[in-house]
Amino acid sequence: MTTTAPTGQAAGTPAGRAPGGRQQLSGPQAAWIVAEREITTRLRSKAFLISTGILLLVVLAGVVIGGLVSQNGGFGGPTKVAAVGSAASGLEGAGFEVSAVPDRAAAEQLVRDGDVAAAVVPGGDTAIDLTVIATDSAPAELVQALSAVPTVELLDPSGTSFMLGYLIAMGFGMVFYMTALTFGTTIAQSVVEEKQTRIVEILLATVSARAMLAGKILGNSILALGTVVATIALAAVGMLATGQDLLLGELGTAMIWFGILFAFGFVLLAALYAAAAALVSRQEDIGSVTSPVMMLVMIPFFLIIFLFENPVALAVMSYVPFSAPTAMPMRLYLGTAEWWEPILSLGILAASIAVVLWIGSRIYSNSILRTGARVKLGDAIKG
Repeated sequence: MTTTAPTGQAAGTPAGRAPGGRQQLSGPQAAWIVAEREITTRLRSKAFLISTGILLLVVLAGVVIGGLVSQNGGFGGPTKVAAVGSAASGLEGAGFEVSAVPDRAAAEQLVRDGDVAAAVVPGGDTAIDLTVIATDSAPAELVQALSAVPTVELLDPSGTSFMLGYLIAMGFGMVFYMTALTFGTTIAQSVVEEKQTRIVEILLATVSARAMLAGKILGNSILALGTVVATIALAAVGMLATGQDLLLGELGTAMIWFGILFAFGFVLLAALYAAAAALVSRQEDIGSVTSPVMMLVMIPFFLIIFLFENPVALAVMSYVPFSAPTAMPMRLYLGTAEWWEPILSLGILAASIAVVLWIGSRIYSNSILRTGARVKLGDAIKG
C-alpha cells in the first residue's frame, strides 16, 4: 500500500507555515542547517573516518612507491642497458644488465621498443666520450654510475611513457570513482533511512523538501571535495618527498582543474543519487534504483584507463558531464587541450547541473513522503 502526504506542509496548513503554527525556515537557512547535519553525522562516523584514512594512505603509498620504482628502475632486477662496443666496459660490475649491440641504430631501436631502459654509445662532448640514449628521461643510477656526466640525448623529450600515463589516468579515475561512489551511496542511504523511519515527516515540518535536498547535496559535496583536496595535497607532498618535482610541476594545472571539475561533477551525481533514492522506502531497494547512476560513475573510470592514449576519445569525454572531471585533467597533463577548453567543459557541466537539479527536485519532492511500493519515475516527475 502506498500512502501520500502533501510535501513540505500538512493538509490545511498555510504555505510557509508548519503544523502548530510554526514558521518554516527560509530556503538558504534551512539548506545550511541540513548540510551541517549531514557533515557532523559523517564526521562522527568511525566507518567514514577509517575509510577516508585508508583512501589517503593508499594514495600516499602509491605516489611514494611509484617514485621509488622510477628512481630504482622498477622491481624485477637490475636496470637493462644496451651498450655499443667499448661503452660496455664502464658498466661492468655496476649492477646493470648489459646487452651488447653492434651499432647506435640497434641501440636506439631497443630503447624505442622498451626492451632496455637506456643505451650507452661511444661519442659525446664530455670527458668520458660517452652518450646515454633514453626515451623521455635518463635513468639516474646509470648516469651516476659513469665516472663523469655523459651527454644525454632524449628520443622523445616531450612525450609521456605509457606506464606513467596509465598510472596518472588510473589515479584520476580511481579518486573520482571511489569518492563519488562513497558519498553518492551515503546520500542515497540517508534519504531512504529518513523515509523508512518517517523522520522525514518531522523534518518537513520545519524545512521544505527542496531545502532538504539542497542541504544533503551541499553537505556531502563539501565532504567529498574536502576528501579530494586532501588527496591532492597528500599526493603533492609524496611527490616532493620522493623527488618527483618535475612531475608535480607538469601535473599542477591538471590537478587544480580536477578539483574544480570534480566539485561540479559531484553535485550532478549527488542530485541523481538523492532523487533515485527517494523513489523507494527500503534500504534493500537502493541498489535497484541507483544502479543506473552507479554506471555513470563506473563507465568513465574504465574509459579513462583504457582510452587515455586516444586523443579523439579523450576530447569527446572531456565534454561529457560525467567523464569531464577525469578526461579534461588528463588532456591538460598531456598538453592536448587549449586554455579555453576546461572553461567550456565547466560551462557544459554547470548547465547540466541546472537541468538535473530541476528534474531531481521534482522527483524528490513528489516522492519523499510516498511510502510502500516503489514510486514510478513518471509519476514522480508528474507529481
